[in-house]
Amino acid sequence: QLQLVESGGGLVQPGGSLRLSCAASGFTFTDYAIGWFRQAPGKERDGVSCINSSGGSTNYVDSVKGRFTTSRDNAKNTVFLQINSLKPEDTAVYYCGATRTYYCSAYAGVSAYDFWGQGTQVTVSS
Repeated sequence: QLQLVESGGGLVQPGGSLRLSCAASGFTFTDYAIGWFRQAPGKERDGVSCINSSGGSTNYVDSVKGRFTTSRDNAKNTVFLQINSLKPEDTAVYYCGATRTYYCSAYAGVSAYDFWGQGTQVTVSS
C-alpha cells in the first residue's frame, strides 16, 4: 500500500520554526521525487518545494526561499521540511506528494504527483 504520512505541524508564534516530516512506505522510496505543497482555507494547493529522488537537488518557490529547507533521509524513507521565520501567511495544511521521476520542480502542479499524504496543519498566530 502506497503511503505518505505527514507529521510535525502545530501552532507556533510568528518568527518560530517547525520541522515537518513525511514518512513513506509501500513503495521504492528512491524511485520518487517528493514535493511539499500547502493549502490555505479557500485556496488551491500550491507547491512550495521539492527534492529529487536521490536527495541531491532541491528547489523552492520564490516566496519561501531562504526560510524553507527540504531534505530527505533515504535510509529512513523520510523527507523533511524545515520552516524558519514563520509568518501568519504560512498558515495552511501542508502535504507531501510523491512523483515517480528523478527531477522535480517546486512550481509543478498537483497533477504532476502520483499520490499524497493526509496533510498536517500549521498555524502561525500570536
